[in-house]
Formats: sequence, C-alpha cells, structure tokens
Amino acid sequence: MRVRRQCRPRYIFFVGSDFFRPGRVEDCMRIAAFLADQPVDCEFLLHPPAYTAQKRAKYLHVPGGQVAKSVLLRGPGGYVLAVLPATRRVDLDRLAAALGGPARLATAGEVADVFLDCEWGVAPAFGRRYGVPTLLEDGVAPDAWLVLEGPSRAEAVRMRCRDYEALEQPRRLRFARPQAPNPCAEGR
Repeated sequence: MRVRRQCRPRYIFFVGSDFFRPGRVEDCMRIAAFLADQPVDCEFLLHPPAYTAQKRAKYLHVPGGQVAKSVLLRGPGGYVLAVLPATRRVDLDRLAAALGGPARLATAGEVADVFLDCEWGVAPAFGRRYGVPTLLEDGVAPDAWLVLEGPSRAEAVRMRCRDYEALEQPRRLRFARPQAPNPCAEGR
C-alpha cells in the first residue's frame, strides 16, 4: 500500500503488540512527523513485516539495489549509522580505516537503546534524528530512488537519494562490498 506525503499517513498501533515497547508509544511517528514537515517528495510504504532488506525489496516489488539497509555500528568515536544498498555488505576493515579505529556491529540491545521509539531491532536510516552520525555508501547515485526502513519492520519510506542527503546530511564513504554468494543457492 502506498500513501503519498500530501495525505499524511495514518498509523495504527496495537496495544500489547511487540512492535513498540511499553511507555514509548508517545514518541512513535517521530520520523513520519519529521518527513511530513520537510519540502521533499516521499512516499510512506506499508508492507508485511520484513526482517531483512532483501525481504523488504521482495514485498515491495523493487530491486534490492534500490532498498537501503541501515546498520548501527560502534566505532572509535561512538555510534555511527551506515546506510547502504541491500545487495551490499559493510566492510568493517575499510570502515575502521576511514573512522580511525576499530568498528563493530552494534548488539540488538544497543540498537534498541539508540532507537527508543522504534520496533525492537529496527535501525531507521535517519540517524541524525537520534543524535547518531550517518554514513552513506558512496556508490549510491544522487538521483537514485531509495527505499529506507521506517520505525517498524512493516514501514518504509521511498525518496530520492539527493533528498535523503539534504535531510540527513550523511558523510559519503566507500565502505560496502558485494554480498557473498549464498552457498545454499548453488545448484539451483
């Protein structure tokens, strides 16, 4: 289901669900409210819950290279959010060299602590809204369409990369590498 920005999306929260932790519902929709007030063209997309960016691409019927995944990392200066195409992986060695020290994936608990108003384990692509610097893979073209994860596994936002950059002001770096081939898929 696609909802255009002009008609302001409505979100339904189920009391007692695992989507949002108790006591945080008043903070929900922070990203949607932020985007609704911005002069950018974007779409809010609702889809079945997707636990991977590749699943999100499948559910939304878009190429995996158009779907961006957000990965929270712990670097030498604290947390950073890496945004890259779903078809790529974070190269921690390359990222550590760029950041000036070792970097590691954040734990699920750390993700939950940083993104308090989001579904458990979800890292939306808008790190600045949470005080986290954002890195964008340099291989993403400014005119490309991006489908970004929202505050839950069932919400996404589609916008042009240049609009995302204008809002988020990420630092562009080359830190991604191709996904390793799936050994289970061989022979099919």
